[in-house]
Amino acid sequence: MTDRVLILDFGSQVTQLIARRVRESGVYCEIHPFSIPFERIAEMAPRAIILSGGPASVTEATTPRAPQQIFEMGVPILGICYGQQAMCAQLGGEVEGSDQREFGRAMVDVTQDCTLFTDTWVKGAREQVWMSHGDRVIRLPPGFRAVATSEGAPFAVIADDARRFYGTMFHPEVVHTPHGAQLLRNFTHGVAGCRGDWTMAAFRAQAIERIRAQVGSERVICGLSGGVDSAVAALLLHEAIGPQLTCIFVDTGLLRAGEADEVVALFRGHYNIPLIHSDAGDLFLGKLAGVSDPEVKRKTIGGLFIDVFEAEAKKIGGADFLAQGTLYPDVIESVSFTGGPSVTIKSHHNVGGLPARMKMKLVEPLRELFKDEVRALGRELGMPDSMVGRHPFPGPGLAIRCPGEVTPEKLELLRKADRIYLDEIRQAGLYNEIWQAFAVILPVRTVGVMGDGRTYDYALALRAVTSTDGMTADSYPFTHEFLSRTATRIINEVRGINRVAYDVTSKPPGTIEWE
Repeated sequence: MTDRVLILDFGSQVTQLIARRVRESGVYCEIHPFSIPFERIAEMAPRAIILSGGPASVTEATTPRAPQQIFEMGVPILGICYGQQAMCAQLGGEVEGSDQREFGRAMVDVTQDCTLFTDTWVKGAREQVWMSHGDRVIRLPPGFRAVATSEGAPFAVIADDARRFYGTMFHPEVVHTPHGAQLLRNFTHGVAGCRGDWTMAAFRAQAIERIRAQVGSERVICGLSGGVDSAVAALLLHEAIGPQLTCIFVDTGLLRAGEADEVVALFRGHYNIPLIHSDAGDLFLGKLAGVSDPEVKRKTIGGLFIDVFEAEAKKIGGADFLAQGTLYPDVIESVSFTGGPSVTIKSHHNVGGLPARMKMKLVEPLRELFKDEVRALGRELGMPDSMVGRHPFPGPGLAIRCPGEVTPEKLELLRKADRIYLDEIRQAGLYNEIWQAFAVILPVRTVGVMGDGRTYDYALALRAVTSTDGMTADSYPFTHEFLSRTATRIINEVRGINRVAYDVTSKPPGTIEWE
């Protein structure tokens, strides 16, 4: 990348939002754990470094610190919340715990002019921000000055203009800081001199070069799942290496209604890309019989995917690379900010490498992208809107929308209900407003009454969320009329379901998928 910003992660829940804001301004950036060796940072040659927030306290001796050498690199550095405190502590300032903690919306008073405030904040103004801190800086390192204050933070924004070091006690990356995106842009463009020329057209050209350099003249197998990610990865690979690519579409028996036919028609018919359609539904359902633990489901499905790819690769004479549609959020959710073991929220079937027995190497052309960036790349590649705009679909498919054991009966009910739900959403003109919508068949039966008779059938949950990148999400605020109409259709048209509920949980604390 021409301009690269490095974000050192200290474990904040919103670190990925820093990356989103920076990329939205046309600057490429990457998130790495604070513990990354300095040698790797030097190899990246970033134009600027951002230190994220985090849950630890700088006042404790063993809490995370940035590599000390970054402060000697001569590049601009922006510390956010914990990042500001760590920078101050490492450069000779002082941080202490405070009884006057600030969480949520707060006001800061702009006391001096600063490059960070260009075209945004003016001296003497009072601005809303979003705070989340218990500690505070009480003595600045040499060379720094305070340019904004708040009730709980006398050094709410600090600046060392000579070294181009800046710090904010608030979080500019969240929407609750109204001018936060502009403050970040002032840092990346105004202070660091980034040109903001990172576009999907530029990424496309660079990705094609990287694919060709990695693959050479070898053969590549790309797995198609029916979702946007694998489809975009396949098109990008086809543009890069042409006939060296063979796509394998594994029909797991866990797909939505009509999905297999759509995938085959698009890739064989529209794009004329070599495609093997492997109908492995019986294999997957057989292995999942009696399995109810969600992690075991995911690992079982992931392992079978690899087995099928291996078998199909042998049939076509072998391949050297396996291509996957791994995205940046998959990587972020699967790796601890400390670079070591952490609590696993859920495993991602396409993160973590391949079994040692396999001879294929991984090629992951979308690994650096967020979901909306993948959609933009799809449009750049000429993919039809019907595919680009499709809601995300998990690699394990409907298995993780069937809490408890996965059975053919439950899958059939789920497909029918899900199709009705999405049909109602499209008829209401809401499909493009929603990030992801789907039905979940619950592992409980409930008593109902239909036609003066007693029923004892499955309960169904509906889920719909709004999101930018899948890292955080809010439930979609359907009207009561919409939910009532949809529930009535499902119960009337899907024999075996007699109760419908709507899931209003946000992420966090929930995840988007139920398993």
